[in-house]
Amino acid sequence: MMDTLHIIGGGLAGSEAAWQAAQAGIPVVIHEMRPKVETFAHKTGDLAEMVCSNSFRSDDSEQNAVGLLHWEMRQADGLIMRIADAHRLPAGGALAVDREAFSAAVTEAITAHPLIAVDHEEITALPDNGHWIIATGPLTSNTLGQAIQQETGTDRLAFFDAIAPIVYADTIDMSVAWAQSRYDKGETEEERKAYLNCPMNKDQYEVFIDALLAADKTEFHEGETAGYFDGCLPIEVMAERGRETLRHGPMKPVGLTNTHKPEEKAYAVVQLRRDNALGTLYNIVGFQTKMKYAAQTAVFKTIPGLENASFARLGGIHRNTFLNSPTLLDDRMRLRSRPNIRFAGQVTGVEGYVESAAMGLLAGRMAAAEIAGRDLPPPAPETATGALITHITGGAEAKTFQPMNVNFGLFPPVHGLKGGRRGRKDRYKAYTDRAKTLWTDWLDAQAVL
Repeated sequence: MMDTLHIIGGGLAGSEAAWQAAQAGIPVVIHEMRPKVETFAHKTGDLAEMVCSNSFRSDDSEQNAVGLLHWEMRQADGLIMRIADAHRLPAGGALAVDREAFSAAVTEAITAHPLIAVDHEEITALPDNGHWIIATGPLTSNTLGQAIQQETGTDRLAFFDAIAPIVYADTIDMSVAWAQSRYDKGETEEERKAYLNCPMNKDQYEVFIDALLAADKTEFHEGETAGYFDGCLPIEVMAERGRETLRHGPMKPVGLTNTHKPEEKAYAVVQLRRDNALGTLYNIVGFQTKMKYAAQTAVFKTIPGLENASFARLGGIHRNTFLNSPTLLDDRMRLRSRPNIRFAGQVTGVEGYVESAAMGLLAGRMAAAEIAGRDLPPPAPETATGALITHITGGAEAKTFQPMNVNFGLFPPVHGLKGGRRGRKDRYKAYTDRAKTLWTDWLDAQAVL
């Protein structure tokens, strides 16, 4: 009888790993402690619940490393991408989804698969035998986290991952805000108007920054340090780095024209992105925060167009646990001290929904191959998925290892092309063309086994 693959964690990585293994004919049990054991960030017991945002970021597979990762996962029969495509929302050049419909559909697909079972008991210790993948993500339970810490012999690394607020659409003042994607990006009118924009003049921006800096913030627990991941900085931390920082980050006014006052150039712009298929919810783009709830309401209502806003969810902040993977994992994602255990997802030190799911896809395929008596090498480092696993299992400097999004800086260079900004378009196209060929070769090699 074929051995069973056990997966701890039913997030995006765990769900994708289970799907890939089951599609290869391997029986799978997902051990997901929710809803019996809750976390403060999750709201449901569904699998693949999206907590921080509803966006999978850029879907451009020719000029963007994230979009390339989307392409690779689609080519590999990725469940997460298939469900995301089925529940996508207008978001310019990005792939955004109705998050509730998305997680419900993933749950339905997983529970309907004849080779996958879901168990809702918490796993609190590292298993001594069997085939296991730990994909518990940034909210690994304290008990399991302590078991991992005891096994690895190192302190858990942590940063703080912040959640952006969500606004009810009918409370946004559309006589102030207007619908437009930056640079009118998108192939359809709906895509070109996927974001709502709230403009600020200089005085309004200064009032907002003053309120942001003065607001009450969440205190850290004893022993915790504020080591944020730069791709997910709370807005107040950005503001503390300089009063103009937000104007050059999530509040940059470029590529937008106020349809109410086209002759006026905004000093700063707050963007909101649709969060559900009905268009009743919008999240404030890039506005992760650790302000206390009362302070959030007061500060965000200083934004023109949001003076009377009501919030479906306010922002939050949580500790994010991840391994020092370059020292602990081999290139098959196995824990060196216990090779019957693989890790996948954000706990490995990748950052982002897509990156987490991609590591789940890889771990699921590698585990399935091992159970079937084969060895599956990682994909070439010139692919998006290969660049990520190469980075986390040896390419990164262990002493300074921090969570990483996929980006072309992780790829081996393509020689003979013009450098700098002017050569970027040709250079990125060369990266993606090369990656697609090598990824297809990697998939084809598995098909003939």
